[in-house]
Amino acid sequence: MIDKLFVAAVVAGSASTAWASETVRYEPAPAWVKPAPAVDAAKLDGDSPLLLVADDQQRLVDGEVWSYQERATRVASPDVLAKVGTVSIAWQPSKGDLVVHKLEIIRGAEHIDALSGGRKFTIIRREQQLEQLAIDGQLTATVPVEGLRVGDVLRFVVSTTNREPALGGELQAVTLLPVAPAKVGFSRARFLWPATKPVSWRGYAAGLTDTIVTAGDFKELTIAGPLPKPADLPDDVPVRFRSLPIVEATTFADWPAVSRVMAPLYATKDLIAPGSDLAKEVATIAAATTDPTRRTAAALELVQEKVRYLYNGMENGNYQPQAPAKTWALRYGDCKAKTLLLLAVLHALQIEAEPILASSQLGDYVPKRLPTAAAFDHVLVHATIGSASYWLDGTGTGARFANLNDTPPFGWVLPVRAGGAAPIALPMHAPTLPMVVTTIDLDQRAGLGMPTLVHANAVVHGPAAEMIGLAKSQGSKEQQEQMVGGMIAGSIGRDTVMLTDFKITYDQAAAQATIDANAITGGVWYRTDRRYRLDLDRTVTNIGFSPDRARSAWQALPVSLGMPQTTRLTTRVLLPAGITGFAFEGDQTIAQPLAGAKIARTTTIGKDVITIDDRVGSDGGEILPADVPAMRSRVAAAKNRLLRVIAPADVPSRWDNVVAGRSDGRFKPIAAAYAAAIARDPDEASAYVNRANYLAGIFDWKGALPDLDKAVSLDPTADTLVTRADAYRTLGDEAKATTDYQAALKVDPTLNSALVALGRFDLDHGRRDAALARVDDQLASAGEGKYDLLSAKADLLEYAGDKDAALAVMDEAVAAKPSNANLLNGRCWLKAKLRVGLDTALKDCTKSIELAEQPAAPLDSRALVYFRLGRFDDAMADVDAALDIAPNQSDTLWLRGVLRSRKGDAVAARADFAAARLMNPLVEKEYKRLGVMP
Repeated sequence: MIDKLFVAAVVAGSASTAWASETVRYEPAPAWVKPAPAVDAAKLDGDSPLLLVADDQQRLVDGEVWSYQERATRVASPDVLAKVGTVSIAWQPSKGDLVVHKLEIIRGAEHIDALSGGRKFTIIRREQQLEQLAIDGQLTATVPVEGLRVGDVLRFVVSTTNREPALGGELQAVTLLPVAPAKVGFSRARFLWPATKPVSWRGYAAGLTDTIVTAGDFKELTIAGPLPKPADLPDDVPVRFRSLPIVEATTFADWPAVSRVMAPLYATKDLIAPGSDLAKEVATIAAATTDPTRRTAAALELVQEKVRYLYNGMENGNYQPQAPAKTWALRYGDCKAKTLLLLAVLHALQIEAEPILASSQLGDYVPKRLPTAAAFDHVLVHATIGSASYWLDGTGTGARFANLNDTPPFGWVLPVRAGGAAPIALPMHAPTLPMVVTTIDLDQRAGLGMPTLVHANAVVHGPAAEMIGLAKSQGSKEQQEQMVGGMIAGSIGRDTVMLTDFKITYDQAAAQATIDANAITGGVWYRTDRRYRLDLDRTVTNIGFSPDRARSAWQALPVSLGMPQTTRLTTRVLLPAGITGFAFEGDQTIAQPLAGAKIARTTTIGKDVITIDDRVGSDGGEILPADVPAMRSRVAAAKNRLLRVIAPADVPSRWDNVVAGRSDGRFKPIAAAYAAAIARDPDEASAYVNRANYLAGIFDWKGALPDLDKAVSLDPTADTLVTRADAYRTLGDEAKATTDYQAALKVDPTLNSALVALGRFDLDHGRRDAALARVDDQLASAGEGKYDLLSAKADLLEYAGDKDAALAVMDEAVAAKPSNANLLNGRCWLKAKLRVGLDTALKDCTKSIELAEQPAAPLDSRALVYFRLGRFDDAMADVDAALDIAPNQSDTLWLRGVLRSRKGDAVAARADFAAARLMNPLVEKEYKRLGVMP
C-alpha cells in the first residue's frame, strides 16, 4: 500500500526557514540516493506482495535532514485501486520542501510517466485534525493517477527536506519499518551522515539486521526490513518491554544536551508586559493570597480554565512555543504555549518553576531511547515550593488547590535547564481527591424479597467532573440517563436499573460534578442455606489480577498496574423494621494491598441500617515478577472472602410480608417509584412489564393486567403475551388467556408454556387431536428445541391420561440427551405424577439435582416421588431444601402442607395451603387432580 510520508519529529537545523517553499519541486533523485531494485512486473503473480518496495533513506548534513522515500504498490484489486488511485503527500513548508522525483505506472515492460504533459500535484491547505484540537500547518500535495488500472504497479519517489531552528544545529531522524508477518518485496532503511560528525543510532526491535560502512566522506547505515515479528507478550507488561518498529539517529551527545538546547525556548524574562491584561491577572492572584501553594494552584487554574487547548504546529510550532501575550490574546494554545504561559505567571509570582519534557504514551521507554527531543510529545511544569514538588499540566483540567500535588502518569521525564539535566522518573502516588465518591442507599424496608429502591449520590472530581459537566450541558436526555443508569448499575452489581429521577450539577469553581439519582431494581437479596444474603463487596469484585505468565519467557516480566486512582464507595442498606440478627460474612477489613489497591474498609450493623465504607487508593506502578504468584493468590483468596450480609433465619416469608404490606402501606414507595419510572418514559414497554412483574410478585394479577395491556400495545413480544395470558388463566378467564397464548405462538411457535396451556384447554374441552397436533407440527421442523417440545408433548399426554405414550415420549427425549438436567427432571416429575417407575424416577431426579445449576425444581420432583413411596421424612427434607432455594414455589408449599397435614401439624399445614393459594390460585386444582391432598 502507498503510505503517507512518515516524518515524525525528524530533522533539525539552525538556518532560517525563509528558504522553504509552499510549491512542489520536481527534480531527479539526489546523487547520494542508492536506488532500490527495479520492479520486474513480468515476475509478479497473485502471491506477490502488495507492497513491492518500501525504501526510506535519510541524509543528515549541514543542519538539514533530507528524507527520501520510494514506494511501489501492486494494484491487485479494485479495492486497492480505489485506495491508491489518488496520491497525497503532506509536508511542513515552514521546515522544508517537498520534492517529487518520480510518479509512474509500471504495466508489464512499460513504464508510463504519470506526470507527463506537464501534470502537477495540486496543493491544498487543509486542517484535517481540527476535531482533535490540532492545527499543524501542513500542506498536502495531491494528484489523481490517470489511467491506473488493476494489474498495474504504481511507483512514486519523493523527498522532504527539514530544518528545525529550535534545536540549535543538532539533528535527529527516525524511520518506521514494516514488521513481519507483513509481506514486502524490498524494504530498507538507510541513514547517511558525514564521517566526521558524531552521530548515534539505535533500533528497538530484536533481531534487527544492520550494516554500517564508511563510504568516502560519509558513514552509511543500512537496515533490512521487514523487521522480525516481535515476541508475543502479555497485554499487562510495561511499555518498555515492547518492541518499537523504529530506527532513530541523533547528533545529541546525551540527555543534558537535549535539556540545554530546549531551555532558551522557555525563558520567561519580560514576557508579561507591565500593565497588560495578563499582568492584571497575575496581580489579582497575588492580591488574593500570599500562600505560594495557593498562588500556584490559582495560576494553574488560570491556564487550564481560561485558555483552551489547541495544538499549533504552524511555523516553528513543533518546538517553539507561542508567546504568552499571544496565547492570552487568542485564548488558546498547545502544551508548549500553555507551559510557557504558566511559567511566566509563576515566575512573576516568585514561584520557582521549570519546564519538563514528557512522552504521553512512551514515558516508560525514555531511558532506553537515544537522547533526542523527538522522544517527547508533551511539556509540563515542575514547580518547587520549599521541599515540595508540584507537577503541573497546563493542558489538563480540574486542577485545584486540593489536588495540586497529584502527579500525571508520564513515567520518565526530562527537566529543561540551561545547565542540562538527565531524565528523572515522576514520583507516582494515588490522587489526593477520589475521582468519585459514591454513596448508595439500598432501601429494603418493604421486605428482603421485594424490589430494591436505590438512592445514589456521586461526587466526581477533576477531569472526569468536567466530562460530566459537558454531558449535562451538551448531552441528550438519553445519553444522560444512560450515564447515570450505568453508574448506579455498576455500583450495585446489576445489569440495568430503572431511573425514577436524577439531577446533575457541575461546580466550575471546585471542578466538581455531582450526580444525585433515584432508581428501582429487582430484589438484590438471594437465598441459599435457608438464609437471605446480600453481596456488598463491589470493591474486591472489581479488582482483576490474572496475569498470564504461563510461558517461561514471560515469567521474568513485571505486571503493570495501570493508572493511579482513588475512589470511595459507601453502601448503606436500609432494613425492614423489627428484624434483628443480621451478620457479616467475609472480609470486614483488608490489611494488605490487592493488585496495588490499598483498601481502607469500615463496616457497621445498626438497628435499621447496615453500612460498608471502602476507600481505595492505588499508586499504579508494577508488580515485580517474583511477587506475581503471591499477589495472584492473595487476590484469589480475597475474592473467596467477599463481604456479604446474612439475614437471620426467621425473616418473614414472602406471603406473610405481602399480607402485612397490603395493610400497612410498606409497598407504597415501591409503587411510587414504578410510577415515576414509567412517567419518565411512558412509551417504553419494559417499564410496564417490570411493574406488572412486581404486582404479580405480590399476587395482584388483576392489578398487573393494565400494565400488561399497555406493554402489549407498545411491543407485543411473545414473552409479554404469555405473561398476560398466565395472568388471565390465574384469574380464570380462559377465553382471553387462549387468545394471548395463540398470539404468542404466532410470534414464537415453539413456546412450551403456550403450547402446554393451549393444549390443556383443548383437552379440557375434548379436543385431544388439536392439542397434540399443535406440538407435533412444531416437532416436524424442530432442531435443538425438539427435546423441550417432547417434554411439552409428554405433559399433554399425561394430562390426557395416556400414561404409556407420555412415558415413551420422555424416554425418547432422555435417550437423546441423557445428561440434560431439565429432561431428567421432566421424566422424574412425570413418573411421580403417574405413580409409575418410582425407583427409576428417584435416579432421574437425583442425577438432575447433581447436574442442575439451580436444583429447586428436581428437589420438588423428588419430594413428590418420596411422597408417593410413603417416605414422608425424605420428602420433607427435599421440600425444605427446594424452598430454601426458591421459597416462592407454590407447588412445593402445597406439598409441604400435605406432608405437615399427614404428620398431624394442622396449623402449619393450613398456613402452607393459604400461602400456596395466595401465590397461585390454581395450585389446589392441579394437586387435587394428582391426588396430593391432606
